[in-house]
Amino acid sequence: MSASNNEKRFKAPMGPIHPMFKEPVNFTFYLEGEKIVEAIPRIGYVHRGVEKLAESRNYIQIAYLVERTCGICSGVHQFTYCNTVERLGDISISKRSDYIRALVLELERIHSHLLWLGIVGHEVGFETLFMYIWKDREDVMQLLEKLSGNRVNYGMSVIGGVKRDLTPELGKEIVNVMNHYEEVLQQYKQILLNDDSIIKRTKHVGYFPKNKALELGSVGPTARASGVDVDLRRDMPYSVYPELDFNVIVYEQGDALARVLVRFDETVESIKMVKQLIEQMPEGEIGRSKKRRFPEKWAYFRSEAPRGELFYAIKGNGKDKPDRLKIRTPTLANISSVAEMLRGYYIADIPVIVAGIDPCMSCMDRVAVINLDKSPQKPTFFTAKSLREYSIKWYKEHYNVEFPAELRFK
Repeated sequence: MSASNNEKRFKAPMGPIHPMFKEPVNFTFYLEGEKIVEAIPRIGYVHRGVEKLAESRNYIQIAYLVERTCGICSGVHQFTYCNTVERLGDISISKRSDYIRALVLELERIHSHLLWLGIVGHEVGFETLFMYIWKDREDVMQLLEKLSGNRVNYGMSVIGGVKRDLTPELGKEIVNVMNHYEEVLQQYKQILLNDDSIIKRTKHVGYFPKNKALELGSVGPTARASGVDVDLRRDMPYSVYPELDFNVIVYEQGDALARVLVRFDETVESIKMVKQLIEQMPEGEIGRSKKRRFPEKWAYFRSEAPRGELFYAIKGNGKDKPDRLKIRTPTLANISSVAEMLRGYYIADIPVIVAGIDPCMSCMDRVAVINLDKSPQKPTFFTAKSLREYSIKWYKEHYNVEFPAELRFK
């Protein structure tokens, strides 16, 4: 921790590896005592090059690659990718396939929100709530495994359809689990609304007003907890969502408690949607497209992932591998919101506020190519060696750190 020009203000870097963060991310906090004056996030520590890898794989292989973008919401990544490719190739899918896709998405939303609600219990020190919610989350994980064969990375969406069909027996089991969830979740909601440890750590903490949410482009539950009435399943209907009866959950309070309650109530809505999907499931075939080459043009698709709007764009070239794949995840849209939420609060509030957007650093991180000369005729790019030397020089100038010789390129 170092003092800034203002004698009362201190600069405290946290991360990229820190017990309060579940994934690598760096925040530089400017503090007055324990009060946060400013928070500056720095991302990029778990970039894995998914977009670049897609350029060397065919369209079928990419469907399984993009699942690895996020382990928690892998299904919606594959769903969004397949819909983008289907737009690119003007491919239609069967009604039953569309229903099964939506079923996977809502089961996944339930497991994602339950995972997050358990983590909130952990962050405020309510370990019993954490363990109970995660115990119940196992039920939906097992349903996804029975439906797809995997607890995560389901591989259910394929170009032109779905990989596996839903059996009547599994449909009945899914409904039974949803009925059980409706009972136990009401007990959990009473705990969330009445337990002092939760209320004191979340109510009026991390206040984020509607105008700021709109200004910073917040998405998903983060935006809805600040009074922004937006949900792509309703506002830009896709798949079978126009045929489902559900409510978009909006809270006006804009604090950490509102972000908890939005996700809780969305879980209840997803349970209702899952039961509707089972009840309305049409008969028919499931299948996949035999198309392997896609035209030279752009196509995009947007969907409502558990964390918010997920955007995919693909540039075809008439071959079996795309020229470009672009993914924008909800965490990238919400990371600037966290910096705003943290201002004016205390070091002890950091875990709850940062967790409030349900961040996924590994699916957010991207890389940018920097043209140092700013000349399209004679571009200069970083190589691995020059980037390493640049980073050593930068840290030495900013933090007065001398790197040992063995860490440098020979």
